[in-house]
Amino acid sequence: MLENIRNQFPILTRSINDKPFVYLDSAATTQKPLSVIQSIDLYYKKLNSNVHRGVHTLSQWATDAYEQARIKVQSFIGAKHAHEIIFTKGTTESINLVADSFAKTFLKKDDELILSYMEHHSNIVPWQMVADRYGLIIKVVPMNENGELDLDFYEKLFTEQTKLVALTHVSNTLGTINPIKKMIELAHSHDVPFLVDGAQGIKCCKVDVQNLDCDFYCFSGHKMYAPMGIGVLYGKEKWLNQMRPYQGGGDMIEKVSFSGTTFNKLPFKFEAGTPNVEGAIGLNTAIDFILNCGQNNIIEHEKTLLKYAQMRLQEVDGLKIIGTAKEKAGVISFLLNNQHPSDVGTLLDMLGIAVRTGHHCTQPLMDYLKIVGTIRASFGVYTNFEDIDKLVAALQKVNTMLK
Repeated sequence: MLENIRNQFPILTRSINDKPFVYLDSAATTQKPLSVIQSIDLYYKKLNSNVHRGVHTLSQWATDAYEQARIKVQSFIGAKHAHEIIFTKGTTESINLVADSFAKTFLKKDDELILSYMEHHSNIVPWQMVADRYGLIIKVVPMNENGELDLDFYEKLFTEQTKLVALTHVSNTLGTINPIKKMIELAHSHDVPFLVDGAQGIKCCKVDVQNLDCDFYCFSGHKMYAPMGIGVLYGKEKWLNQMRPYQGGGDMIEKVSFSGTTFNKLPFKFEAGTPNVEGAIGLNTAIDFILNCGQNNIIEHEKTLLKYAQMRLQEVDGLKIIGTAKEKAGVISFLLNNQHPSDVGTLLDMLGIAVRTGHHCTQPLMDYLKIVGTIRASFGVYTNFEDIDKLVAALQKVNTMLK
């Protein structure tokens, strides 16, 4: 079955530096199956038109395809209403939208936000920006040595001034799967809403936003086999109705005059300008791909790969895994002896193996761990045991090259 799946990804047949291509950077972006590529090609050949604005046939067809994608996302994440699904450019824009709109609607000086040390910059910087603007206070949840959040510390952070929690579902650097449902329940016991950065979680976990009871869930299509430039903000209707728009322009208005403007209903209130129609269609197709493979099958496959990789990497002299949480996704960060991660990554690339090196947009985490960065291998539905064997062999060769 796996080979049939791999055959659906044309890019995996290419060579890099005259070596067979081994792609171990799926946490940065997943490769795209042929069905997604073909859906985008078909859109431009047969449907290309702007949406929501035309009575002609192509515009109506494009609008239908765009809105069907919204319904598909709603079903995929278990949202109550389709209008709770806002299309964005990606996780980063989704978080920025909430940070800006929630802050200007609800927050005031000395209100408090809770983040954690394992957050991606996209779930730190937007909150710092609104904190500077409104005089807010940011509190940070620490971790233990395994890369697991300190839940006792988290509970003690709540005060009457706490107005929002924003935490990652799955760490893009450590692979830690946080007990997000439990953390949401605790926040709600203090009447505090909860935003989930689901950039990694959407691929590694089966997400049901009603079961989680999160107030916001943000993710990107390109992490889940869809095109770049399309993302989703799920928000509970009660919050989205109250929040002021993030951007102004076409489609988000009901009526415009120089005496004043009234805003459109959800979800269009937060979708100013021409949307990424091809991206939404590609996302629709990517969800179909995931469902056809079986989401649970993909999750179990990545867990099996993780267990195998953790075992095999122990064979490499001087390799230290960073992040050993009990609950982990298909992400392994590591260091090799005293070598700089970039040097190791460059040599691996020469051998045809793509990994990610550096701080992974988690500089506060690196400072917390007192390291400059890591080498990160991450898996997708197309990753196989041979890919991991090639990584181990390559790392052993890198060890001899750097002696």
